[in-house]
Amino acid sequence: MFRLSNLIKSVTAGKKERVLNGSIVIWNFTNRCNLACHHCYSYADPSSEDFLSTEFILNSIPELLKAGIKFVIFSGGEPLIRKDIFQISQAMRDAGIVTYLSTNGLYVNDKNVDEIIKTFNYIGISIDGIEDVHDKFRGLKGAYQKSLAAIALIQEHGGNAGIRFTITNETKESFYSIFELAERIGVDKIYISHLVYSGRGLDNLKIDISKEERRQFVEFIIDKAFEYIRDGKDIDIVTGNMEMDALIFLEKFSEKYPELRDEMIKRLKSWGGNSAGRKLGNIDWMGRVKPDPFFPFYIGNMTERPFSDIWLDEENDILTKLRKFPRDISGICSECNVIDICNGGSRSRAYAIYDDLWAQDPSCYLTDKERKGI
Repeated sequence: MFRLSNLIKSVTAGKKERVLNGSIVIWNFTNRCNLACHHCYSYADPSSEDFLSTEFILNSIPELLKAGIKFVIFSGGEPLIRKDIFQISQAMRDAGIVTYLSTNGLYVNDKNVDEIIKTFNYIGISIDGIEDVHDKFRGLKGAYQKSLAAIALIQEHGGNAGIRFTITNETKESFYSIFELAERIGVDKIYISHLVYSGRGLDNLKIDISKEERRQFVEFIIDKAFEYIRDGKDIDIVTGNMEMDALIFLEKFSEKYPELRDEMIKRLKSWGGNSAGRKLGNIDWMGRVKPDPFFPFYIGNMTERPFSDIWLDEENDILTKLRKFPRDISGICSECNVIDICNGGSRSRAYAIYDDLWAQDPSCYLTDKERKGI
């Protein structure tokens, strides 16, 4: 994740860099879901059964801590389908782990909203278009209004809820309207995710946008982040799955704050771009571990081997290559002078298009001039 609003605020205010001294795990606690989203990577099925027991998950928390996991994003499927999800989240928070809920919002109601706010540090609700666009993309008529109602309910009860939006060819017509919506309903965060080719995403490469469109959208996103800070609007902007955004951000930041350019470069290199297998991991609903949710290969199964043994395995070839910084990537990345900022981008997209984990990210939209250096 690229937290551009936080970077602007911290660097311009002369504050220390906010660093997560550990790793993030996105845990797909269930494969059950009440929607059928076109971009879903987990092939979520409403009729499937949960595989990992409450006891197993709770007993795994010491293993997460041993492996240096400090942040768990609760995902699925739809995580609120699990009846034990609040017990799990509270246990993780009691252990010092930050918890984040990623939900479609359809199961948020008067009976559980306070429990959601109490047991999760933050709540992100997916809105992938305005009304009909969202409903079509999510596969359920009326889903949009229900998700908006969930955000309103969380706000009414004193909680914070942000919008999560995935840019695709099917949702792009709502892109600009998402920001208008966020401003109107008063959310405090907008997370814009770029499409990664995996799961249903791999089956639908046609739903991705062009590089020219991506560039246009990214520049708008960055301009919005500066605008919100300038106008005192308390809305943070974060992008995901397209680490090249940081280079466009640097160009714009340097124009506005040339005297802080070197400090921003330092922060961006410290951030380190794509973090799959380094500061980011994934556990699926069966306990299988991957470097990120979209990754085409598993590196172990925590039902067969302790998570810490899997994550800290220094002999795992995939982890070793992912953790080399910057990574050895072929194609345009091999001659790129800013790879120590983006770290080569998505390995999942590279594998999907080139059948090679270590090929260039096919979605990179940077110009030759921008790749030559900063």
